Amino acid sequence: MVNSVRVGFLGAGGIAQSHAYALDVLNYYYADIPKIEKIVVASPTPASRETFARRFKFNEAISPEAMWDRNDIDTLFILGPNHTHTSQLLQAVNHSAIQRIYVEKPLGASQQDLRELETLGQLKINKPIMIGFQFLQKSALRKALAHWQSGVLGEPIHFRFEYLHSSYLDPQYRQNRADRLAPIPLNGAIVDLGSHALSLLVAFLGENLTVKAAAASGLFEDVPDNTDLCTTVLLKDVWSGAVGTVLASRVSQGTGDHMQVEIRATRGALIYNSDQPDVYKTFTPQQSWQLHEVMSDYQPSSKFPSDYTPSGWLRALVHNHYLFFGGDPEQSFIPDLQHGIQVQKLIQSIANHFLHAYDA
Repeated sequence: MVNSVRVGFLGAGGIAQSHAYALDVLNYYYADIPKIEKIVVASPTPASRETFARRFKFNEAISPEAMWDRNDIDTLFILGPNHTHTSQLLQAVNHSAIQRIYVEKPLGASQQDLRELETLGQLKINKPIMIGFQFLQKSALRKALAHWQSGVLGEPIHFRFEYLHSSYLDPQYRQNRADRLAPIPLNGAIVDLGSHALSLLVAFLGENLTVKAAAASGLFEDVPDNTDLCTTVLLKDVWSGAVGTVLASRVSQGTGDHMQVEIRATRGALIYNSDQPDVYKTFTPQQSWQLHEVMSDYQPSSKFPSDYTPSGWLRALVHNHYLFFGGDPEQSFIPDLQHGIQVQKLIQSIANHFLHAYDA
C-alpha cells in the first residue's frame, strides 16, 4: 500500500459522485489506506465540473484536454462517457506522472477500441489498472466465488447470469436518456448492465467463453431499432463444455436492480440472488441446500461496522444524520425525544415484568 495518492477525475457525473463518496469513506473501513488528496476534476462543461469540485472538495476544475498537461496527479479515475474510455486510458498509460489508473466499464465502445486494447494488453505495463466491475466485491459474491473456485461443486454443466432493471419502461425516463439508446457496443443493455454479468461469468468460469447466439427483445416506438433494451446471449465454456445464458435487461417489470448468478455443476450448485444481497446458497447431495450468511464480512481487511451487520446497514445511519442536520423528512419517521421516551417506557415496563417474575 502506498503512503499517499494525488487523485484526478475525468468525469463529473453520477458515477463520479459515487467514486468521490467511496474515497471519502475508505478510512472508516480500512486502517491501512493512503492519504488521499483530491487534486483536480475534469469535464467538458464548466458549470458541472466547478460545482463538482466545490461539493466534493477537489482543489481545481479543468477541461478534459487540460488533464494531460498536469504533473501533480499520480492516480487517475476515468469516469466519463463510454466512448472516451479507451483513448483516455491509452493517454494515461503513456503519461509519466500517472502511476495507477481506474477505468469505469465498459473499457471500449468500438471494434477499433478493442484492437487498440488488445495491443495494449500485450505490453508490459508497470502501472496498476483496475476496471469498474464492483459487483465482484460484493461481500456474498466474493465468498461465493472462492467457494466455487475450491472445486467442491465439480465442473459446470449449465449456468444463468442475469442483471435486470425496469427503468426504461418509463417513456419519460427513455426520453431523458436518449444518448444511452446508442447501439451496442456504444451503449445499451449489454454494455450498461450485461458487462457486469459478463464480468462475473468470466470470474467464475474463466476466459474460454464463446458467444453462440444473441437476440434482443423489447420494442418501443420511440426507441431506435438498433438499441438493445433486453438482450439474451447463449454462451459456451469451451474448456468444460458448459452452456448457459446471460440476460441483460432495462425493461424487466418487477425489478429494480436485480442480479442473479446460478451455476449447476457435476457435484453441486451455487446461487446468488441480489434480493438477498448478503447471502448465497449452495447445494450438494450430501448436505442439501445450505445458506451462507456473509453480511459485511470483508475479513481480514475489514469487518466495519461489524461482520454480522447487513451490508446496507450504514446507509440508514447516513440518512439519519441527514435528517439530524435539517434535511426534509418527506416520508421518513423522525425518532425525536418523545419517540425515545415511548421506547424507553416500553423497555422499563418489560424490565418491571421480569422483576416481578423474579420476586415471585
